[in-house]
Amino acid sequence: MIGRYTRPELGRLWTEHARMEAWRRVEVAAAEQLPYLLGDEGPTEAELNAIRGATFTVEAVHERERVTEHDVAAFVDVLAASAGEAGRWIHFGLTSSDVLDSALALQLEAAGEVIVDGARSLVDVLVERAREHAGTLTVGRTHGVHAEPTTFGLKLAGFAFEAHRNACRLERAFKQVGVGAISGAVGTYSATSPGYEARVLAHLHLATEDISTQVVPRDRHAELVSTIALAGTGLERLATEIRHLQRTEVRELQEPFRAGQKGSSAMPHKRNPIKSEQISGLARVLRGNAIAALESVALWHERDISHSSVERVILPDSTILLDYLQHRMIVLVKDMQVDVERMRSNLELTHGALYSQRVLLALVERGSTRDDAYRVAQELAQRAWDEGVPLRELLADDERTQGLDLDAIFDPGEYLRHAQEVLARLDLIA
Repeated sequence: MIGRYTRPELGRLWTEHARMEAWRRVEVAAAEQLPYLLGDEGPTEAELNAIRGATFTVEAVHERERVTEHDVAAFVDVLAASAGEAGRWIHFGLTSSDVLDSALALQLEAAGEVIVDGARSLVDVLVERAREHAGTLTVGRTHGVHAEPTTFGLKLAGFAFEAHRNACRLERAFKQVGVGAISGAVGTYSATSPGYEARVLAHLHLATEDISTQVVPRDRHAELVSTIALAGTGLERLATEIRHLQRTEVRELQEPFRAGQKGSSAMPHKRNPIKSEQISGLARVLRGNAIAALESVALWHERDISHSSVERVILPDSTILLDYLQHRMIVLVKDMQVDVERMRSNLELTHGALYSQRVLLALVERGSTRDDAYRVAQELAQRAWDEGVPLRELLADDERTQGLDLDAIFDPGEYLRHAQEVLARLDLIA
């Protein structure tokens, strides 16, 4: 991922050095368990100490790879040379996928800790702002058209619960991908044993793949990247809401706009929803990566490397990008400006037509058939909207609606009476 969308903590986890350091950890853990596998014929403690102290540089590995045309083989050569005579025990009985897949699990585990923590933080800030605006009346919209009043707190609470579901899904997805395999060529343990594998992976705090065919099955990684894409889509849904509410004609929300910021190189008045637009755009990259991950599940026989080149791109990029987008959204939600007065004035744009359901129900309660009541309420509501005459005045003047309790019909408190009860559900997630 390009630096523009990379936060340092995630970026450090996916450098070339970090990748090879994860390889080194696997190689050392495997060497340390060779006495269990080989007994007295295995490496001595002095040799193990030499292996533990073995070093590499990315440059040296790349130089060696120009000869081997195999990155793990080049790494093993460099690490083994650093360990001196003890280097003969490095990579003993292993195949490259043992190292690559187990090391990848270590990197994903580290990335998952950061990402899940960020996902939980997003839930917290959404819950906080939902509670803040529990009683803030605003227009509810369906199909982009005014429907009935709701509260901005309820609107945010829905996003909070979606963010919570995504946090839980991410936690599960990272956990299920945190598995390794030390099963050797085509997964038969011909040079090692299942017991040896268990000891190595336990040392690395990784679960053991049930059956590895030399590689860890890629449905695990596809599940993770798909879950990341779904979390990104949740961020996009919230970003889309913010973008719509910042439109000039609506202007109920404003993204934070700091001193010195410029919205346009040509039009000084502009304050654009650039943060939420960026989130919407980059969520598409995550969904595209999910398709690539699904395509990487079907490998030939016990293994091929058609997934390898894909994962070098999509796994770092997807984790780095989701981490960036989550923190972008956290700041956006925390600092966005809510224009309560504009929300209140927008409630009047239809001249009361959005109270039409309450007119309908009042007529039904008085004895009208539902169809007759609907036709009356529809006719008067559309006149209010089209002619700019308050619906309340039309109801007061129409003989078909005489005697209705207009104060009750146009009481906005009816849309608030269950808000606290519903918002109390937020206690379950924060």
